[in-house]
Amino acid sequence: MTADELRARLQGTLSPATVMVEDDSHLHAGHAGAQEGRHFTVHLTSARFAGLSRVARHRLVYDSLGSLSALGVHALAIVAKAPDEA
Repeated sequence: MTADELRARLQGTLSPATVMVEDDSHLHAGHAGAQEGRHFTVHLTSARFAGLSRVARHRLVYDSLGSLSALGVHALAIVAKAPDEA
């Protein structure tokens, strides 16, 4: 999974107004999880997040991606905002 592939998947499932994906894998080189998959940070703005708690927003993102380990993703940091918060 690359940052571009992750971005495309998020755009296809959540249709966010904005989406930015950063590959943080190089920051984790040498730690045990680095061999289990890549590390990413995603920044999303979507009307679908309006009125949802932080946990519910993260759950929506995780549910939209499916099994992260199957995608080769070890860690995913999420910044999810509604349009009025951006």
